[in-house]
Amino acid sequence: MINVTIWNEFVHENIHDEVKAVYPEGIHMALANGLQESGFAITTATLDQPEHGLSEGVLNQTDVLIWWGHMAHDRVSDEITARVVRRVQEGMGLIVLHSGHFSKPFKALMGTSCDLKWREAGEQEILWNVNPSHPIAEGIDASVILEREEMYGEYFDIPTPDELVFISNFAGGEVFRSGCTFRRGRGKIFYFRPGHETYPTYYKPEIIKIIANGVKWAQPAAGSALQFGNVQPVRALNEVPVV
Repeated sequence: MINVTIWNEFVHENIHDEVKAVYPEGIHMALANGLQESGFAITTATLDQPEHGLSEGVLNQTDVLIWWGHMAHDRVSDEITARVVRRVQEGMGLIVLHSGHFSKPFKALMGTSCDLKWREAGEQEILWNVNPSHPIAEGIDASVILEREEMYGEYFDIPTPDELVFISNFAGGEVFRSGCTFRRGRGKIFYFRPGHETYPTYYKPEIIKIIANGVKWAQPAAGSALQFGNVQPVRALNEVPVV
């Protein structure tokens, strides 16, 4: 069983009635309820919990961390950020949703500004499946239509993705790399764009299916820990190799 921790800053839902009307229990609970059928062992964590709910113990037991953040990126401590980055490098999977592109862990792992263009106009988004043989795209049609979403547009200041799985186009004309994968150390990262807090995107079965596929793809792979620094030779230095 894959151990999944869903992290949500859980700020919008507590201070904005418009958001609370869409996600009364919080975005993290909407995601947890949607993903429950996938058979994952799911826990949730929020910003205002001690250590943001991401203690060493919690992260050590997490196979895949799902991250949603927006208006409180600066309130995430540098210590917890470093802890998340270290665990990803050790092999924990990370799925970064929507405005999590500007989160401290994602920016640290990307090494770029991660900035982009945006517009809140409730316009249609068409999410195009450009890598249909990829495990994250399993069971997903050629396109997914979201009738109302926030626009994100290029240029998206990220490193060139290892793989591009989805791109989006918006009614206003912009396009965006909406589903990107990266590898850092032993860890796998999936950035997935849809999910503005005022729209019911996370109740759409296709979106939950993509996130569930992402969890399965990003789970840690078996293998030894990475080694760095000074090491002893694997054979005596005076040993003559057999040709």
